[in-house]
Parts: sequence; C-alpha cells; structure tokens
Amino acid sequence: MMDERDALKQKRDKQTRIRKMKMFIVGFIMIGLLISLLCNVFLIFKTISFESRLKKVEESKASGIVSAKKSDIGTLTLSDSGTGEANLANPNDTLKVYLTFDDGPSKNTNKILDILDDYGVKATFFVCGKQGKNAKASYKRIVNEGHTIGMHSYSHKYSDVYASLSSFKKDYDKIHDLIFDVTGVDCKLYRFPGGSSNKVSGEDMSYFINFLNENKITYFDWNISSGDATSKAYTSDELIENVMNDVVKYKTSVVLMHDADDKGATVDALPRLIESLQSRGAIILPISDDTNLIQHVTLQN
Repeated sequence: MMDERDALKQKRDKQTRIRKMKMFIVGFIMIGLLISLLCNVFLIFKTISFESRLKKVEESKASGIVSAKKSDIGTLTLSDSGTGEANLANPNDTLKVYLTFDDGPSKNTNKILDILDDYGVKATFFVCGKQGKNAKASYKRIVNEGHTIGMHSYSHKYSDVYASLSSFKKDYDKIHDLIFDVTGVDCKLYRFPGGSSNKVSGEDMSYFINFLNENKITYFDWNISSGDATSKAYTSDELIENVMNDVVKYKTSVVLMHDADDKGATVDALPRLIESLQSRGAIILPISDDTNLIQHVTLQN
C-alpha cells in the first residue's frame, strides 16, 4: 500500500516539475518575443524619424520655404531673389543659367568635367572635404579649367555642421583651408548643406548666415532643382524635363545638381541638358561676382 502511495506521489511530483518547466519555457519565450517586439518598435520609430528628417532636408532643398524668424542678431526672412517679379523672364530675354554641382568631388566629377569641356561650358562646384589624391586632383582641375569652386562644408554632416556656431566655424575653416592649400584659391563662396532655408539645423540659421556675412563670404542657394537631391530615382530624361520646365521662367537660373558617386543619371542627362539650354538661347555661366544673388533667406540686422 505504501509503495503505491510513494509511486503516486513521485508521479505527481514529476508532473509538477514538468508543468513548472513548461511554464518556465513558455515564460522565457514570451519574454524573448516581447524584447524582440520592443526592439522592432524602436527600430521602426528610428527609421520613421530618420526618413522624416531626410524628407525635411529634401523639401527644403527643393522649395526653400521658411518662416520669418527673429534672433538677437536680426530677422531671418524669406527672399524672392530667385523667383520674384524682378527675375521673371520676358519672351525676348536672354536667359542666364548657372549649373551648380554639390557634394563632390567623386568618381562622377571628372565625367562631368569632361562633358563640360566637350561643350566649352563652365559651371560651379560646391565641394565637400575629401583628402584622397583623386579628390585633390579634382579640386585642382575644377579651378584650372576655369570653373568656379565653392564651399559646401567639410563633413556635410548636418548634426556636426549645424550643432553650434563653434562647430560651424570649425567645419568652415577646414573646407576653406583645404581648398586654399590644394588650389591656392581664397574661396569666398558658400552653399549651406540643405540650403540656407534647411529645417534640420540644430541652431538658428541666422547665426551661421551672420558669420558668413561678417567674413564677406557670399552664400548661394538655387531657384531651379533638377530633382536629383530627392530620394526619388529620376531618369535622365526626367531630370532634363525638371530643369527645362522651370528655367524658361527666369532671367537668371541657378540650377541645383549633384556630382556625388550615386548621381549617374545626372551625368547621363548633362549633355542633352546643355544642348537643350543652348537651343533655347540660354547662356551657361559659372557663378561670379556679377551673378545676381539668389538666396532662400536673408538676415536683416
């Protein structure tokens, strides 16, 4: 009788242990799934946040919309220098077009320089900081072949460039000194990453604009965008259409394009774009001291 009771007790104990083990395993799996779910939610949130920030950059590069904003050094206001009535073209006007290329040098820079040379056209390159032999050769070639070279920050990292006025100055000094050391040009031309109306700056843009103004550095935005700054993969035909649809509207057009590594469509579009502009009677020029200033925002002291 005792043996049967002992056997029954052992059986119950075993069932209890098995039940507890199953509960432990199920609980462990549930915790793992919960952690995985939380990680996925976090990653999705970060991705959405990044895409939202990127979209703001792209929108600001395409439109240059910003509200009037006061700071202790002045008021930052919208400028219609590129799209206002004074720059609207009449049917008989000779169009002045300034092709500008941001974010280089890269493997595409020499391809673009070759095309420009073939057509006898000069352009403007807003360059970033690169230390390699090929990059330095591109800086020199831009200058030696009569194009205009401008600064587009050293790092092109928004979080670094716009973190503070001190950070902006350090980045500015690096790209200015690099261009001077390599080419001998004391560069006085700047294009803000994202444009002067960008919406991702960690500080009020008026402080950065004031710094450039105080140092007699001219910043240039654009009034025509080819579309190659956006996440949409435009074809070369679409890039040409984007430019030609708008360039006929203005006496002076500053066209935003890019010569980064991934801008193959821009390279492909360039010969036909030049031909289209020339067939329209447009004069293609590099930015100079005589170029009508086009800025998205200005600082009124």
